[in-house]
Amino acid sequence: MSDQPAKNGVISPPISDSKAAAAAETKPKKKICCACPDTKKLRDECIVEHGESACAKWIEAHKMCLRAEGFNV
Repeated sequence: MSDQPAKNGVISPPISDSKAAAAAETKPKKKICCACPDTKKLRDECIVEHGESACAKWIEAHKMCLRAEGFNV
């Protein structure tokens, strides 16, 4: 026969891209505290060293990352 795995006989139902995108936007995959650790660290270090008013670009970068993860911030 063939060297292909047995998965040839199993067909998964199609998932539309719009449904997958909607699901990603409505329900985040992680808790907000665990999302975007890199931007969170940079934001927090900047605020500790320079104060919140001097760190607007890092704060906004973290918010953009959280939005990309599906959070409404």
